[in-house]
Amino acid sequence: MVSSEYERKIAARFATFDQDGNGWIDRADFDAAAKAVLAEFGVAARSDRGQSLYAGAEAFWQGMAGMADRDGDQRIGREEFVTGAVKRLRDNPERFAEIARPFLHAALAVADSNGDGAATVGDTTRALRALGVPEGVARTTAAALDGDRDGRIGETDIVPAFARYFTVPE
Repeated sequence: MVSSEYERKIAARFATFDQDGNGWIDRADFDAAAKAVLAEFGVAARSDRGQSLYAGAEAFWQGMAGMADRDGDQRIGREEFVTGAVKRLRDNPERFAEIARPFLHAALAVADSNGDGAATVGDTTRALRALGVPEGVARTTAAALDGDRDGRIGETDIVPAFARYFTVPE
């Protein structure tokens, strides 16, 4: 049985995706997220990294919609999100990680200032801020993602952490 506490935490995470605050998650929210990250780092939408980020956002949207858009209206309400997350992701966070991976990979490439496949803690903080995460939370989160304390955050750091955040109640 799924606890109401778990459902409450998953519902609170809904706002992370609802970039425009209209009460729905839809393709426009994923486009807005990509646009915000590109603007933060001064990367052109038509560049290779920009196109990769938009493609990753589209793949993420399609995966999310496939799991949670139960009525097929091309938008996900809070209840659909909670139901989709609880029923489809709780026991398989790796699936959520794979849906998010193309977007996270491309976002890291945008934030990767030296092309080594990882972003600095500071640039990860900037990316999180661009996505609407409050400054203090963004700083704390970026620092926590740097598990080996080398100052760099790569895909192996961020993808599993992202999946855990959205699928594990703790």
